[in-house]
Amino acid sequence: MIISASTDYRAAAKRRLPPFLFHYADGGAYAEYTLQHNVSDLAGIALRQRVLRDMSTLDLSTQVFGESVSMPVAIAPVGLAGMYARRGEVQAARAADRHGIPFTLSTVSLCPIEEVAPAISRPMWFQLYVLKDRGFMKSVLERAQAAGVTTLVFTVDMPVPGARYRDAHAGMSGPHAALRRYCQALCHPRWAWDVGLWGRPHDLGNVSRYLGKATGLEDYMGWLGANFDPSISWKDLEWIRDFWKGPMVIKGILDPDDARDAVRFGANGIIVSNHGGRQLDGTLSSARALPAIADAVKSDLTVLADSGVRTGLDVVRMLALGADMVLLGRAYVYALAVGGEAGVSNLLSLIEKEMRVAMTLTGARTIADITRDSLVRV
Repeated sequence: MIISASTDYRAAAKRRLPPFLFHYADGGAYAEYTLQHNVSDLAGIALRQRVLRDMSTLDLSTQVFGESVSMPVAIAPVGLAGMYARRGEVQAARAADRHGIPFTLSTVSLCPIEEVAPAISRPMWFQLYVLKDRGFMKSVLERAQAAGVTTLVFTVDMPVPGARYRDAHAGMSGPHAALRRYCQALCHPRWAWDVGLWGRPHDLGNVSRYLGKATGLEDYMGWLGANFDPSISWKDLEWIRDFWKGPMVIKGILDPDDARDAVRFGANGIIVSNHGGRQLDGTLSSARALPAIADAVKSDLTVLADSGVRTGLDVVRMLALGADMVLLGRAYVYALAVGGEAGVSNLLSLIEKEMRVAMTLTGARTIADITRDSLVRV
């Protein structure tokens, strides 16, 4: 039974991908309770159905950080997305560009900034981690600005890697990981031909440009683990705020007090996110954390949200809870794995269609009309 397009794409991606890649995208931290609650809590939000309100005209467009977008949806940064389809970040960026929404490139993408930015017509966003190697951070920020990146998404909820046990079980990490990945690829010949052979180089493009040498999967977990910085604090971000001339968004906010700190820091936006349940298991789902944060700071900055969003209906729910824009992570990765650019484009078309249905049946003609009044108050 097909529950949603994302569910269908997930099942197809599981069949197509080597297990180490599927479970890297699909898994979460510890026992994965937060990962599950991200989806279930959001699905439990009841919308207030309204009828006979002349919904013949709908407008999904909006403005975010001065950019006009066709709908309040963006592609979230996902590490190693280039392993899910041949040069996957380029394919996903083209799909987002075709639909008039932002694409966010991860620090640890396969395709470097210089490969993705020229492939699309609208400026892309770039996500940066807090890393010990400040030289790398400065270098990649300079490259992002030179490539015309408009918005910096600064991820702050990874001072240490989360405990992701599925990675070790599936072969992304752990003993004999390289041999296990090779054997898995042999058992998935379509992926091995399309991505394994023709999707090379399989290195972290942005990191390799800085280090001057290839950094592949063997280096991925070690390099990240060695460079995450648990000593980071707000004062350590001040040089980035001064250096970066465009909008700066802080990703990984789950507490209203942290959101207020982001306002004092001078951020242009925040992303209410628990990293898709991949960091601290047992924390609030994004859907539960969002309303209090929006109440605290929405008048001062733009509030975005991710984690658990699988459908256009979920997008409308997040908007009603207080978000100005919603980011898609796993949902687009599943579609990318199955159909590349066409798969992501199809998913975005379905997201838009689902949003139109939900808006029609809740009486919201524009995005601004989606408010707490769109929710059933239980």
